[in-house]
Amino acid sequence: MTGSVSQSEDTNASLSNQRLTVREVWWSTILFGLLGLAVSIPLIGCFDFERFQTAARAVGLASALFWTLFGVTMLFVFWDRYYHYFYPSWIRITAPLTVLLYTGLGMGMGWLALQLPGKPLLWFVLLGGVEGMLEHVLGIFMLGIVDKVPFLRGLPSLPLIVFSFFEYILYWAIVGWGALGITCLWN
Repeated sequence: MTGSVSQSEDTNASLSNQRLTVREVWWSTILFGLLGLAVSIPLIGCFDFERFQTAARAVGLASALFWTLFGVTMLFVFWDRYYHYFYPSWIRITAPLTVLLYTGLGMGMGWLALQLPGKPLLWFVLLGGVEGMLEHVLGIFMLGIVDKVPFLRGLPSLPLIVFSFFEYILYWAIVGWGALGITCLWN
């Protein structure tokens, strides 16, 4: 028993000594940007205005499914490495409630995308990138993740915020593919 505890402590100490570099953040930004383009471009061609307009419920359902599964998984898998530094332990019990937040966000961004000129799905994923930036701004400046999370300590906020734009474009494009799939199943 003591061997496993000290091994766990050694692993946590080793992880807390690892730091993300600005260069790694910029390379991750490029990678997520390319992935976001690869996932978004064909999707934008599949979702014309009329199809996107009739997909409001599908966008809400796809948002609920993706973000609940993704959020709960991330919270539990990366609790020790990331989340426990700034969230109280009881927050894990409320993780499934992200379904409400992200269903509303998805449907709201879908509605807003339809109000803007051009391709609504392009606007949808761009709005998703902005939403990701806002989440990260809250995390950095309100929750203090750059000060509290050991592997982020010392990083400037700008590269993290820029990264989050492209990260969330990819995530919301995945939601878009889910909405397209749901729409095709319903029809």
